[in-house]
Amino acid sequence: MEYTCILCPRGCHLTAEWVEGAGGEKTVAVSGNFCPRGVKYATEEMTQPMRTVTTSCYVLGGDEKMVSAKTNDTIPKAKIEDVLAEAKKLTAHAPLNVGDVLISNVAGTGRDLVATRKIVEA
Repeated sequence: MEYTCILCPRGCHLTAEWVEGAGGEKTVAVSGNFCPRGVKYATEEMTQPMRTVTTSCYVLGGDEKMVSAKTNDTIPKAKIEDVLAEAKKLTAHAPLNVGDVLISNVAGTGRDLVATRKIVEA
């Protein structure tokens, strides 16, 4: 598989493949990385891709009708749709500060959906 690492601005072009060890165990071999972060990124992409989800949620009683939000850490890529579905159902109430938890343990990921913008009461 070929990837472009997104962990820093360098954007290394990575090649990753499964390699069988002497004992029969499979590992990921990565080439094209400038630093160890590239190995971590490609290995994660091969085994369990993770993403940070960004979205918006409705707000009642605020100076804005929507608040931007994101997961406070990466979640499995397969859970993105579940996170977005929960966020779509949410209506938050003003006031909100950056970092306020909007949904705890969103979609059972162990991560929280947090506000990324301050909303004051209208």
